[in-house]
Amino acid sequence: MSTTLQYLIPADAPRLLGEQLARAGAGVKPQVFARSAGPDFDGLGLMDRGQRLADALARHLPAHFPDAAALLVASMGQPLGLDAKGEPLASGDVPSSFFYLPHSLFVATQGLGHLDAAMAAQHALTQRFTAEFSLRPYLQHHTQATLVHLAAWSTDASAHVRRAVSESTRPRLPWAPRLRVFDDNPEPVLALLTRLRDDPSSYVRRSVANHLNDRVKSHPDRLLSLAREWLDGPAVPSTREALVRHALRTALKRGDPQALALFGHGKPSVILVAKPHVQPAQVLIGERVELCCELHNPTDRVASVLADWRVHYVKADGSRSPKVFKGQELTLAPGARVDLQKTLSLRQMTTRTHHPGRHRVEIALNGQPHAVGHFDLR
Repeated sequence: MSTTLQYLIPADAPRLLGEQLARAGAGVKPQVFARSAGPDFDGLGLMDRGQRLADALARHLPAHFPDAAALLVASMGQPLGLDAKGEPLASGDVPSSFFYLPHSLFVATQGLGHLDAAMAAQHALTQRFTAEFSLRPYLQHHTQATLVHLAAWSTDASAHVRRAVSESTRPRLPWAPRLRVFDDNPEPVLALLTRLRDDPSSYVRRSVANHLNDRVKSHPDRLLSLAREWLDGPAVPSTREALVRHALRTALKRGDPQALALFGHGKPSVILVAKPHVQPAQVLIGERVELCCELHNPTDRVASVLADWRVHYVKADGSRSPKVFKGQELTLAPGARVDLQKTLSLRQMTTRTHHPGRHRVEIALNGQPHAVGHFDLR
């Protein structure tokens, strides 16, 4: 049975946290601390459990934040590990990394008047859980000073710390309020990301790519110019090219000519589409359809193409919205033919609700759509 979110902070977390604080010399009695979480703790959801324990920390730790932060850091368990590629490994000395959610909430609200102590606490915290949320109030209230700290973090020995530089400054970080301080001028943040573009950890580089993808809507031209800067030069690392491609995934899917041109697909392709078909033509919600076509290079020279599937889903109001499924880059020899096929699931999902109606299917070659067929969903 899967664990519900609330149990990421387990029922005995108040006792465990009290014991950690006692070992760190905070003068806390574990049982007293546990009782301060309230008799209804078991019935609380994840965020309410985190906030209840953050409130308990505020009552039991010293009122002077630097002293409280020092004890909080001293009480923490071992940092999360990293594998050979720089990807995170679970820590075994706490039930889950969400055990440190109360710490994050405490620092986010209690430390704004003590920037250096708060940043030191978040440096430790992000190596065990995350500081991407607790850093955002500091970026809003102490923007320049926090950026100075993050610039130093960009060269830290820990990939968790370096990743926090990118994640905390993401303008559209999931589950977090939008960070508007850099909406008008993203340059200070882009300078930080430039420091991380060739980071040895894939964990960090993926965060940079996700951050840049957030800026497609707010600063599309600046994002494209930055991508060109990063790809300019005789010896661009393959990891950087992969980062830029992932950062531009939204622009590539919608067929943006400038984004496509960065990867050699800015011009209409000479490749022809043959034998397009969709099977079956009529299908029930919950079933599957097969999307098929043949690509043909009719020329006497090698041709490359970026091929993506595009399905125009019917919405609840009867209108249609295109969804692009990332395909592949293909290189076809003169006269060559290649079959493309995709199985499309039509079961209901939390991320997509299917509605009856006619769904058009296209194959996009270098962003240019070519009709493949349609299926009627019932």
